[in-house]
Amino acid sequence: MTEVSHALEDLNDAIARGSSESRAKALWHATDVLVEGEFSEDEIRIFGEVIGRLAEEIEQVSRAELSCRLAHSNNAPDKVVQMLAFDDSIEVAGPVLQFSPRLDVKSLIANIRTKSQPHLLAIARRPTVPVEVTDELVTRGNQEVVQSVAANDGARFSDFAFRQMIKRAETDAVLAERVGLRKEIPPQMFRQLVAKASDGVRRKLERERPELTAAIKASVTKASGELYSKFASGQESYLALKQALTEAHKAGRLNEKSILGYALAHKVEEAVIGLSLLCSLPPEVVEDALSRNNRDMILVLSKALEFSWDTAMALLFLGAENHRIASRELDDLKAEFKRADVRMSRGILEVYQSHWSPAEPEQRQSA
Repeated sequence: MTEVSHALEDLNDAIARGSSESRAKALWHATDVLVEGEFSEDEIRIFGEVIGRLAEEIEQVSRAELSCRLAHSNNAPDKVVQMLAFDDSIEVAGPVLQFSPRLDVKSLIANIRTKSQPHLLAIARRPTVPVEVTDELVTRGNQEVVQSVAANDGARFSDFAFRQMIKRAETDAVLAERVGLRKEIPPQMFRQLVAKASDGVRRKLERERPELTAAIKASVTKASGELYSKFASGQESYLALKQALTEAHKAGRLNEKSILGYALAHKVEEAVIGLSLLCSLPPEVVEDALSRNNRDMILVLSKALEFSWDTAMALLFLGAENHRIASRELDDLKAEFKRADVRMSRGILEVYQSHWSPAEPEQRQSA
């Protein structure tokens, strides 16, 4: 008789006799045999059927021990692992949620959507966390869960997840630092994070991530070059336009109505120069936001200037590809604009102003 047959026979005898002592002895023996041996998926499934029957009847302390024994095993029966992972007790669920290689993405997502925050925290600490799972964690997890997954080197994040974490990092310095230190964060999102971070966190991120700080500056320089090249053939007319708008600004004639009119008429140059004057930012920074469809920055500038939604929307359409935005996206942007705080947006604008001195482009153009 094979070892599998002996183990299963002992388990069935233990169940039939009904002795808690004999059940526990047979359970641990069968579990040890299963974890240490090499078995086919069919054999593992058969083990699981019997172990599962016993696991449903043993006390919580024993279920927690079973979870620990099976957590790291590739032989752990799927049915048993599922039962343990969805146990209400985190002492039982925690080990398999954090370590078991037998839990698939679908199971992890279902667990996140139905179980407690401690369950989510265990998942956030797994050696590897797929993109689909981090999307759920950053949406449904509490502060500790999101901080934990942000610090997990084995976690992978979508752009959606990065945006969610950046929003939450506005009031969480620990999260801001952990997100900013992730090697794969896109430069544009790093810029948004730095702009919204506290002075202390911003200085640390700029010190710890010099390559991204350089990339951000390089992108602005590139945008500046593109803007300059764009108007090189008609530099005199561009400078004349800028001078005229500067004079209008000084005279108080440049306002929201002006920007709205430029945006609706798709007058990009006028909108860029006008916004740069109203925001005290170099034209290339505003051009960068529009040309790269940086919706977050467009909304920040609009809110900081206390523009209406109509003006903000016109600027969003001006920067959008083919000047089109899906209705659902537009509804989300409108809701985000309404939630935004003027004081917070002005604070972010001040950070942008501190990064880019308006004097630099002037010197470049007059050179």
